[in-house]
Amino acid sequence: MTIEKAITHINENWTDIYHHLHYVHQENISHQAIRILQRIEKKSKTKIGDLAAYLQVSHNTASEHIKRLIAKELVSKQRSPKDERQVLVVLTEKGTNILHRHTRLDTEKLKKLLESMEVSEVKAIEKAFSLLSEEAKNVFNS
Repeated sequence: MTIEKAITHINENWTDIYHHLHYVHQENISHQAIRILQRIEKKSKTKIGDLAAYLQVSHNTASEHIKRLIAKELVSKQRSPKDERQVLVVLTEKGTNILHRHTRLDTEKLKKLLESMEVSEVKAIEKAFSLLSEEAKNVFNS
């Protein structure tokens, strides 16, 4: 199998998995907002400048995005405990919950699926996802 075929199969399988196992989204939130929340979750000590670089937008544009997320009570700003000159953007509990529902698989659906499988199959799936996750972190250093 070529890398191109593997990529095609992984993408086809991932979209099938997500289609069947995602949470029903009840909030009206943009893809860009979800990307911002996800970056804040994955990168501790996030500053607006970090988000601007990640999104490839100006500092002012990133700041406007954060203002809207603050208004929706999804994030807040806090002074860094180590350097009070730095302002960090952090998820609120509401932001964490919305991010969870928009980026993760539905726990109940996944549980039902995994309970229908052999223990060895569940372990193989866990191992494959762990390997893919670790290599993504190593290669892309996020």
